[in-house]
Amino acid sequence: MEKLKPTNDFLFKKLFGEIKNADILKDLLKGILTHIDIATVQINKDVSLERKMITEKLGILDIVATLNDNTKVNIEMQVKDYYNTVDRSVFYGTGVYHENLSSGEDYIDTPRSISIWITNYDVFKEGPFHERAMLKRDYENIVLTEKLEIHYIQLSKFKQKCKHISNKLEEWLTFIQYENLEAIKMIENEYIKKAEEEFEYLTGDEETRRLAYLREKAIRDEQAAMVKARREGIAEGITQGITQGEEKKQKEIAKKMLAKGIEISVISEITG
Repeated sequence: MEKLKPTNDFLFKKLFGEIKNADILKDLLKGILTHIDIATVQINKDVSLERKMITEKLGILDIVATLNDNTKVNIEMQVKDYYNTVDRSVFYGTGVYHENLSSGEDYIDTPRSISIWITNYDVFKEGPFHERAMLKRDYENIVLTEKLEIHYIQLSKFKQKCKHISNKLEEWLTFIQYENLEAIKMIENEYIKKAEEEFEYLTGDEETRRLAYLREKAIRDEQAAMVKARREGIAEGITQGITQGEEKKQKEIAKKMLAKGIEISVISEITG
């Protein structure tokens, strides 16, 4: 049986999305959002986010939190690459930004919205493992607004590029990958130690393990269905291409026979 890791989005949400673990989430966010002075983190609880419909993605396994300056943060853990991460992240990020404006408020009062996408694959071929994307003007690359930003944290790149742990974010990513257990033991961070204890407790609970494995199975099944559909689409396309090629060839033959003065009835009989 495959070893469970914090990259399992069900376990990730149980670990970082529970109110009792707000201090763990706060320390993780401090490692990611180094440009913000984070004093408090309030985890937003939503019934729709707590449904145990683990066989459906539908955005229900993400984490939403509010910082002390009313900044809204949305965190997604993505295991499989469905080749639409950028489009989805923009859709989610602008959605959170839009929802932050209460009825009757002025646009200028809209709180900052931050989307954080931690992926187990490369989103971009080039660049560092952690990137921040913002809206900018063409003119001298001036930032249009600081109220909307998206962070991409690519674990696959981190594994390749980080040779020595040197800051809080690298400590947390080492834990989230959960591959080098010796390195995790060496990390002197009280919140990571707490997270490790909590993770061991979660993966030791039979019901939690069952739901986590079901979640992984659902993701694998969805991926397999997409691969199957892609293969069937390619096969159908090849078949259609062959048929269309044959028809085109027969039409060319018919044109040449017609140019030679052969009767249409004869051409039709020969070429179909």
